[in-house]
Amino acid sequence: MFAAIAARLDALRTRLAEPHRAYHGQRHIDILLDWHSKVRDHLHSPDAVELAIWYHDAIYVPLRPDNETASAALLRADLGHLADPALIETAAVLILATQRHEIPTGVAANLAHDCAWFLDMDLSILGAAPATFAWYDAAIRTEYAAVPDPEWRARRPKILGSFLARDRLYLTDFFHTRLDAPARANLRAAIAALTE
Repeated sequence: MFAAIAARLDALRTRLAEPHRAYHGQRHIDILLDWHSKVRDHLHSPDAVELAIWYHDAIYVPLRPDNETASAALLRADLGHLADPALIETAAVLILATQRHEIPTGVAANLAHDCAWFLDMDLSILGAAPATFAWYDAAIRTEYAAVPDPEWRARRPKILGSFLARDRLYLTDFFHTRLDAPARANLRAAIAALTE
């Protein structure tokens, strides 16, 4: 069993090294794993969250509308017969939540709790130090190089602005108190650079 899991991890690392991934690669996963190590004790199912971290961008093609669904399906195919089915399904729900970055309606309280932490980890880059945020911003543009610059300058500020429009960028108090203010500063600077 351990050899099978190791083989799947190797395959994941190969996927994360695909040449079209400027942001959605191993560095992104490592940032989330670092957060996971810091907040693990707050989670009801830390193993499910860790699986979701590894698999949430396993399938990533810019402009593809079903990356999250395909990533959750890959998780089920890779590990469904090697791990507890409840663990796999919990991780799959977390992965699917990244499609809209919202806690799904109707999920159990413990899952909603872990989902909030996972989504906050995934958006932690918005509140990173300015140099790290600048890397993220440039990397996203690289991934979407096929989008013409005028269209990018028209659409990207709306996407970034949708985060600014939220009452809270982060669902947990832990991330809210640490990252909300720097995230808003980063987002305003990025929007200004696109609209100047």
